[in-house]
Amino acid sequence: MQGLHLTADLHQCRCDPRWLTDAALLVEHCIQAVQTVGLHAVAQLFHTFPATDKGPSGVTATVLLAESHLCVHTWPEQHAVTLDVYVCNFGADHSARAEALMSRLMALFEPEHVEQTRLLRGKVTCQ
Repeated sequence: MQGLHLTADLHQCRCDPRWLTDAALLVEHCIQAVQTVGLHAVAQLFHTFPATDKGPSGVTATVLLAESHLCVHTWPEQHAVTLDVYVCNFGADHSARAEALMSRLMALFEPEHVEQTRLLRGKVTCQ
C-alpha cells in the first residue's frame, strides 16, 4: 500500500479565468495531463458550483486513476486552487509520474504563491 501523496495550495492564480470556472475545459485538460504523464484515468466526476453574488463559483474535479486519484478544487473569487495527487506504488513506482502531473497542473493555473506537501504513505513490506 506504499504510495506518494502530493498536495498544493495555489494562491493569486493568474490563469485565464475559464480554468477556474469551466468544468468541461478543466476535465479535458486533466484527462490529457493524466495520459501525458503515463497514468491511467478510469473515471471522472466534475461539479460546477452555482454562482453567488460574488460572481461565478468554482469547480470540484476528481479523476479516479488506476493508480489512485487526482482532485482539483477552484475558488475563482479568491483566485485560488487546491490540488491533490495520490498514487499507490503497488507493483511499480509511480512517484515520478505523480510529480509530473502536479507540475503540469500547477503550471496551468500560473500561481504567484504555492504551498506544497509531499507525504510518503504506507510501508514497504517484504514477504
